[in-house]
Amino acid sequence: MTKSELIERLSDTAGALNKKEAELIVNTIFDSIGGALIEGDRVEIRGFGSFTIRERDARVARNPKSGEIVNIPAKKTPFFKTGKELRMRVNNDC
Repeated sequence: MTKSELIERLSDTAGALNKKEAELIVNTIFDSIGGALIEGDRVEIRGFGSFTIRERDARVARNPKSGEIVNIPAKKTPFFKTGKELRMRVNNDC
């Protein structure tokens, strides 16, 4: 499902919303999650999952094409862990 499909489904499901309002809602949710992660906060949506930031250490790697040694700097990456309810729904264990 793409973001535009999500907006379309939201506007269809909630009859009182047009596509512009549905797009505003979806963008607000995504921006809020992203903003919280940038600030280092954890985002938890009960029954769905949680978003956190994981820090990856700097490391030395090798370019497979040239064999050249490359230094990869430390970085932060978003991580999503599914909630129990979502895992059960995906596996049809409900």
